[in-house]
Amino acid sequence: MDSRTEIREFLSSRRARIAPERAGLPAYGGNRRVKGLRREEVALLAGVSVDYYVRMERGGLAGASDGVLDALASALQLDEAERDHLFHLARRSREPGGPRRRGPAVRVRPTLQQVLDAISDAPAWIGNGRCDVLAMNQLARALFAPVLADPRRPANTARFVCLDPEAAKALFVDYDQVVGAVAAKLRMEAGRNPHDAELTALVGELSTRSEPFRQRWASQDVRLHRSGRKRMRHPIVGRLDLDVECLELPAEPGLHLNVYTAPAGTPTADHVALLASWAATRQTPATESDAHNG
Repeated sequence: MDSRTEIREFLSSRRARIAPERAGLPAYGGNRRVKGLRREEVALLAGVSVDYYVRMERGGLAGASDGVLDALASALQLDEAERDHLFHLARRSREPGGPRRRGPAVRVRPTLQQVLDAISDAPAWIGNGRCDVLAMNQLARALFAPVLADPRRPANTARFVCLDPEAAKALFVDYDQVVGAVAAKLRMEAGRNPHDAELTALVGELSTRSEPFRQRWASQDVRLHRSGRKRMRHPIVGRLDLDVECLELPAEPGLHLNVYTAPAGTPTADHVALLASWAATRQTPATESDAHNG
């Protein structure tokens, strides 16, 4: 999908969700032909001419200043992730087009694997914006054993969720939310790295083979992944209600560290300790980064 099409679909979808009353505008007439705001109403709220907004919604963001983009984000009531995505799309439209390219091989430094291994009482793993699992500690391998059943490396959580739905529904209590989160994360990454050939191939594969992913991808939703709650049913220890923190790694742009914890004294904390005991008895497979780099 080219950048003009993405801009048009993103802006029109955000405009369609805002009723005039929500934007503080009078809703004249009882038979509005458009869902949400009209283009002229968005232009009014953003402080630009109607013609200029129409050009922007048709994909013409290349000449828009940061001030105009901020005003547009406010008019459309974009959240932080949506605002970032708008700026990514604008930046992309200013750059000359280019062929899709394969990103450089990602190598997780040995010291980062040491950090993971030092986290002995919480599942922890390192991934990228394509949902690739690049390195894990022993407890994370145990927690995500169903994801690692696919022999392809690096393992990919998006592929597991969307292409092995029965196994994913068994593992994730809130399966529908997880599918939506996957699509929103990949949409955000596509705005950041539009020429990533591996990302393009992944989105194409998921769109072709997964109707739930295709529907959520079409929604144009984007999301920042920083923290949250993951409810899981592990085949060995049962129900786990885990708090998730997603931490960016400043020395490794594009990579993030995910750590899963539970408050002490809760059933989930007890189940995590049981999972750790079970994991210690298993033979440790090659790390994800080893398989990826090999």
